[in-house]
Amino acid sequence: MRTAPRLGRRTAARSGRRTAARSGLVVAATALLGAVAAAPPGAQHWTAAPAAGRPYAYLEGPAGSVLQDTLSVTNPGTAPLTVRLTGQGGAPVSFAARTVRVPARTRADVPFAVTVTADTPPGEHRGTVRASAAGREVRVDLRLRVSGPRLAALTVEDVHVDAGAVRYTLVNRGTTVLAPSLAVRAEGLLGTVLDRPGRALPLTLRPGERATRTEPWPDPPALDSVTVRLTATAPGAAPATARAEAAFASGPALTGTAGLLLAAVGGAGYAARRRRAGARTQRAGATP
Repeated sequence: MRTAPRLGRRTAARSGRRTAARSGLVVAATALLGAVAAAPPGAQHWTAAPAAGRPYAYLEGPAGSVLQDTLSVTNPGTAPLTVRLTGQGGAPVSFAARTVRVPARTRADVPFAVTVTADTPPGEHRGTVRASAAGREVRVDLRLRVSGPRLAALTVEDVHVDAGAVRYTLVNRGTTVLAPSLAVRAEGLLGTVLDRPGRALPLTLRPGERATRTEPWPDPPALDSVTVRLTATAPGAAPATARAEAAFASGPALTGTAGLLLAAVGGAGYAARRRRAGARTQRAGATP
């Protein structure tokens, strides 16, 4: 007698949940159909691809040149389509028009150019050409091959020794990207006062690029004349060496040295006076 109402309430709850789930599915389906209906007929089927049906855009040329290609945008729909074009990658990409209006059932061929700057290293570079329209984006792979000899060359320039630091400039004189390492050695009057083996620096240098850096030296000698030698290396490049001369003379060191000199001079003077007094005594004793 008491069980039947309890079962009825459970059945009603399950039925309510099923009804709510069906309502949610109906709302989601209605929204999806509305979005599809809002898009221009055939807009969801538009395409963008390199000309001549290639799988990707391929360009080749030397550094300092402008290379050209064409992107084909096809609109199979029954309404015009507005397409926005952008590009990015190993070199700047520019289009004949950033925004293109493609009529219905038409293909538009849009020229674009890739500017290979003079400092672009030889070898393979990747980029992307993007076309956006009707809430969708199509990416086209861009492959750029820069011709020319691969030369790795590195120099160390403008070495200066300041208080607590060694300043220098690294220059990439070649045609490839370099990841340099640096070793530092300093020789004083009495031997080696600084010896740091080669270690990788946290930077890369593109062709023609310069980087001015500082090598800390917090504990230089207090009184010495030194020769600081920097040796920079990079894979494929010959070692580059530069040096600078520096003299160190701190106040306490000078004071201590002056005291030693005065003590030495005073001791020498006292010994000379003793010798002269002894000589006079000997002469006096030898007089009849």
